[in-house]
Amino acid sequence: MAEQLLRFIMCFCTGKCPGFEKLDLWDLINYVRNELDVEYAIVHPQLCVDDGDAFWRDYAKPGVKYVVGGCDARMQRKMYKDALSEVGVSFEEQIVPLDLRNLTTAEAIERVK
Repeated sequence: MAEQLLRFIMCFCTGKCPGFEKLDLWDLINYVRNELDVEYAIVHPQLCVDDGDAFWRDYAKPGVKYVVGGCDARMQRKMYKDALSEVGVSFEEQIVPLDLRNLTTAEAIERVK
């Protein structure tokens, strides 16, 4: 059985967060999906609100690893863990949270690699 590829999700904090003003979302997401060994890369505007919880409940699956670009890793854990737990997904085992705030696109690409 082939090893399952990581799935990359970029939470862009509504697109208005000053922490992402130096980051070109589309350059990053296209780099990830074209150059890295991921199954696919997607963008969500704000995973920490109600529709983010709905997204996780619909999308997350046990046994799959997700790399999540966004805010502070501790904040990601606090905001997603309950919705993930509801569908049998362990934040600690299946989520790789990356804080990409206040980075240029090149710096974010290096962190994601």
